[in-house]
Amino acid sequence: MLEQDKTADSGQQDKLMAAIDLGSNSFHIVVARVADGELKPIDVMSEKVQLGAGLDANSYLSEEAQQRGLECLSRFAQRVSELPRSAIRVVATNALREAKNRTEFITRAQRVMGTPIEVIAGREEARLVYLGVAHTLADDNDRRLVIDIGGGSTEFIIGSRFEPLKLESLHMGCVSYTQRFFADGNISQSAFDSARTAAARELLAIRRDYRRLSWDSTIGSSGTAKAVRQACITLNMGDQITYKGLIAAKERLISFGHTDKIDIEGVKPTRRALLPAGVAILLAIFELLGIETMDYSDGALREGLLYDMAGRLRHEDVRERTIKALKKRYHVDAGHSQRIEASALYLLAQVRQAWGLEEDEFHDMLSWAARTHEIGLTIAHTQFHKHSAYLLQHSDLPGFTNTEQQLLAFLVRGHRRKFPKEEYRLLPESRQCSYRKLCLLLRLAVILHRSRSSARLPAIELRVDDKLLNLRFPTGWLDHYPLTRADLDNEADYLRAIGFELKIQ
Repeated sequence: MLEQDKTADSGQQDKLMAAIDLGSNSFHIVVARVADGELKPIDVMSEKVQLGAGLDANSYLSEEAQQRGLECLSRFAQRVSELPRSAIRVVATNALREAKNRTEFITRAQRVMGTPIEVIAGREEARLVYLGVAHTLADDNDRRLVIDIGGGSTEFIIGSRFEPLKLESLHMGCVSYTQRFFADGNISQSAFDSARTAAARELLAIRRDYRRLSWDSTIGSSGTAKAVRQACITLNMGDQITYKGLIAAKERLISFGHTDKIDIEGVKPTRRALLPAGVAILLAIFELLGIETMDYSDGALREGLLYDMAGRLRHEDVRERTIKALKKRYHVDAGHSQRIEASALYLLAQVRQAWGLEEDEFHDMLSWAARTHEIGLTIAHTQFHKHSAYLLQHSDLPGFTNTEQQLLAFLVRGHRRKFPKEEYRLLPESRQCSYRKLCLLLRLAVILHRSRSSARLPAIELRVDDKLLNLRFPTGWLDHYPLTRADLDNEADYLRAIGFELKIQ
């Protein structure tokens, strides 16, 4: 099991938060203090790890790349060693989305960090990037396009103020394109043309929708945009990225002939070899999306993580909005789901200490599972629990990580009939025991409300001792509800098959 939350030594320490971004090219950490509703960064670290460069042709992460990542994280872990675990979020992006052996690396990395590492989907990455950028810009009503070129993916977000309106993530990045088109280090016109054409093909998937939506200004974020902007400044092309500046940067890079010879003032040596790929991608973006100028923002994914964490502290959790939107989209019976949610949380309150389910995460996930367990009815009643789980696992759910979606889908998949042993084995090992118990609580709550009656349930007592569950009803109550009694007897058989015993009194 991962290390449990530590208690901070002082009130001031409680106000510190850390966000760690495991990117395909670099790992970043920002430590900030919450003061008067604002985040004040107090420490920033960044290391070039090039995790994405360690992916082989079969999408397996090499041992060498894993070691680079683990060594970097050991330094980050020392920096946040005194913070409560709940004040730290670690997210991974495209390289670990693609890696088939990501579980191996994540398991090792979590031992180093002592806190969960979450792989986030491309659109969730885009949402967090926008949140980080939006907090660095003027709070006006202008619509803006934010573009974040990472090592393995590029995120495109159209938004206004702090709300994203359109989110996309495309499979192109400065590390992956360097490997594809500039692997030997040679910089030529033909290599640029090939990289730009490949990027243009990717952009065709979003071009029409984005140009139709339109925007007032364009903002670039993260290392590629920063390096290209610096190159434009050095070439006396102004402090914005322009199409003319990109052409000048391309010609200057070709004149060097090889990535080892690139020498542009202000561009870090660790960034120079990736510059040709970044310029090629930006040329395609400017051409296909009709961009004339691009400004730069220091805000990015890690800042977005901090603001997302701060929002959760203020009970402004975007995941709540996501669940409400799901219920509306799939026409969930609100009254019925609320009654199941209340009963599930009532049962949890009785056993949370005995079963070690005291973290807020368990309360929230059980609540969300209860509210969404019937969304699959929109597809079909037959095996609707499987449809519900599929939708939760594979939909874009703002605010949720890939692991959170998997855990939520598991709870919903397992709320009726046979316990889903295969899906259970696929859960992160550190979460299996807890989520099996949460699933049992949801199953009992669903059974208690099978009649879909709005009548209040009696006071029900649940006591647990490891794998023994004692469910006690008021004397004689079950005699008047034979269907509930039969369902509970049937549930006892299901639980016996997974090593639990349910006693009904």
